[in-house]
Amino acid sequence: MKKSIYSLVAVLFLIAGSVFTSCNSATVKEENNATEVEDANTDVVVVATPEEWQAFKTDAEAKIKNNEIRIEELTVQMNKPGKLFDEVYKNRIQTLEQQNKDLQTRIDAYDRTQTDWEKFKREFNHDMDEIGNALKDITVNNKN
Repeated sequence: MKKSIYSLVAVLFLIAGSVFTSCNSATVKEENNATEVEDANTDVVVVATPEEWQAFKTDAEAKIKNNEIRIEELTVQMNKPGKLFDEVYKNRIQTLEQQNKDLQTRIDAYDRTQTDWEKFKREFNHDMDEIGNALKDITVNNKN
């Protein structure tokens, strides 16, 4: 008798589990469909207006030029006699110089491709800020 009761309870739990699982997956499917609709709506590519692009480009090129001047100053400082700079310092300057050139290349490439404006602007500004901060912090000695 006990075996049949346990078997019946086990079967009921399996059925109940199946029912709850199937109901839950339908909800998940609905949520996935809603997410896909939202994603489809956000795939719209926003392009900058000519005035907005020109203002951004002028500002970015000015910042790139300022970075070039700062890198040039650091290179002159590095090459002065009596100053001891290690290879790490030289490599950091070279890396920053290359990153600055890459930013100029990205500006020139965007002018031709006109991809997603908001994404480009956000990423470009982030990278520009990173280079600016690195140039400010390059002479800071973090060795204690």
